Amino acid sequence: MGSLGGMAANLYNASGSTLGTAMALHERVQGRSRSEGRRTIAQDGEPMKRWGLLRYFAPAPHVPRLPDDEVKRLYPKFRWQILEATFFGYAMFYLVRNNFSVVSEDMQAGLHYDKSMIGNILAITALSYGVGKFLMGAWSDRSNARVFMPFGLLLTAVCNFAFGATADYTVHLLLWSLNGFVQGMGWPPCGRCMGHWFSEKERGLTFSTWNTSHNLGGAVAGVIAAHAAHHFGGWQYAFYVPGVLAAIGAVYLFWRLRDTPQSVGLPPIEEYRNDYTEHERIHGTLERELTYRELLVERVLTNKLIWLLAFANFFAYITRYSMLDWGPMYVREMKGATLIGGGNVIFYIEMGGIPSTILLGWISDRLGGRRGMVATLSMVPILAAFTAILFIPAGYLWLDMVMLFAVGFFIYPVINLITIIALDVSSKKAIGTAAGFIGLFGYIGRMAQAKGFGAMLHYSEDLYGKQTAWNLVLYSILASTAIAVLLLALTWRVKPQA
Repeated sequence: MGSLGGMAANLYNASGSTLGTAMALHERVQGRSRSEGRRTIAQDGEPMKRWGLLRYFAPAPHVPRLPDDEVKRLYPKFRWQILEATFFGYAMFYLVRNNFSVVSEDMQAGLHYDKSMIGNILAITALSYGVGKFLMGAWSDRSNARVFMPFGLLLTAVCNFAFGATADYTVHLLLWSLNGFVQGMGWPPCGRCMGHWFSEKERGLTFSTWNTSHNLGGAVAGVIAAHAAHHFGGWQYAFYVPGVLAAIGAVYLFWRLRDTPQSVGLPPIEEYRNDYTEHERIHGTLERELTYRELLVERVLTNKLIWLLAFANFFAYITRYSMLDWGPMYVREMKGATLIGGGNVIFYIEMGGIPSTILLGWISDRLGGRRGMVATLSMVPILAAFTAILFIPAGYLWLDMVMLFAVGFFIYPVINLITIIALDVSSKKAIGTAAGFIGLFGYIGRMAQAKGFGAMLHYSEDLYGKQTAWNLVLYSILASTAIAVLLLALTWRVKPQA
């Protein structure tokens, strides 16, 4: 890969003078592609103004097109490399994100935190991540994914080292909030890469395959955190060990990741695969970087479907994170699980989503992009699973794990399909912003359940006992799931536009 990187660098140096040509912001260049004669909108040739360190994050410039035989040889290789790097890279983000809940009960005992304090940490982290994902999403749409993503992973590793090194509640609150914010640098560059390297007709399968990275990362995160704390004898190691792994992952990402096809001398993915939506066949494809106004206003804030998806995501995230945040504590308090057993909750939920996310993503492709229909139907079995958990008595932990596997099996395709619908109705140039906006609502939902469930447990336990307190939480999860079903049903007939 070093030779490829050198080739791209040489081509860039050789073509620097040609890439400086100024264009009007909305100018459309009429031209024929080599093979299909499709109209494209050229990359904005005016260099984006960057100051100081920000210039290192600027999108990788387009370099001259490679010969056709080189395009045919390199395109499949780079596509696999992008899928591999974004898959393992984003999984790494979860190692330093899903580790807190595993040792939350141990921190309660060792640091004298109560459930409300644990809920506060979860809540502020959810909010900071939502804000970070939105702001970083807009920034990443105008940044080089190869630099942006590994830098974010390195920052979150540093936050984990610092979190494990302190025992002060206020500092923990601030550090985990900061960790949530910089975690927002993980998803957006992945969305940018997937949107640029994989076309619309393969989007359901390829995006879904990549999206299982957070299932793998989330599943392994719980196991690594639990075993690190158990083996080394302290909750701190649930943050130290993942932090080391994340730092290594940052180096790996910078080595393997690339920005857009044009940055390595390849044509746009639509041209390479001859895969255009009807809208693109009529109006052409968009290959320049959008302005912040175009990203935020034209592609997101005035798009009614994006708003609908955002509200659906709010309730879907309550369903998704309820057991990820509170499940380990729930099975330890109510079902007699051990520390390792609590970590297995996260493992089963995350692993449950891997086969279904890929399968249902592929099915949505076969149904002509009817992803809203698939997402709506997927929510229904989740209602049954949480109802079963509500009535399963203590002593049947294996059955609880089966139900939690079922929750993961059906909720993760929904989260994945909501994001793909956002890409379908916005643009590959705006996916970070669109997904960030929808994710902001999702993590406000996560914050609401973290803070709300924490307070509910804290106050209800004293009044009614643990059993009733946890039952109230489960009833709330069921209500949120039902609302998500109703909202997603409104996307039943939506098809790809971009």
